[in-house]
Amino acid sequence: MITRELAVALRQAGLVWLPQSGDRFQLDLPDEVELELDVEAEIFTVSEMTIEARQSPRGTDLAFNGTTEWALDAVELADAVWLPREDQLRDLLRGTFRRLVRLEDSFLVEIEISGETLRFEHPDPSEAYGRALLELVSRSR
Repeated sequence: MITRELAVALRQAGLVWLPQSGDRFQLDLPDEVELELDVEAEIFTVSEMTIEARQSPRGTDLAFNGTTEWALDAVELADAVWLPREDQLRDLLRGTFRRLVRLEDSFLVEIEISGETLRFEHPDPSEAYGRALLELVSRSR
């Protein structure tokens, strides 16, 4: 799983999240709310049974369907940090993805943008994919 810091960087670079069942996320609420609820590090999963993505006049809300231990009805999508899975990161790289190589102590992801081969190495393959996606999203702005 990618780090929260990388997930925030992807969001700030312009990565758009359209929540689907099985997606993982963390809340990114104002400090006083996070302290009150103590949920900063908790990882949630979108699921029709517990946390559902709903359209509202403001946009997409993540609705908590009463099965969580603390009282929170819903949060706006802007108050959530998506933690994409390895397969989602790879899919988002689309045609730029060239290969994933397992090295002795890490993984190497290669992408190609405008004829330039770029390499991203990390012990966690998800993090390597995420760093490659960050470069792609940053360049496409």
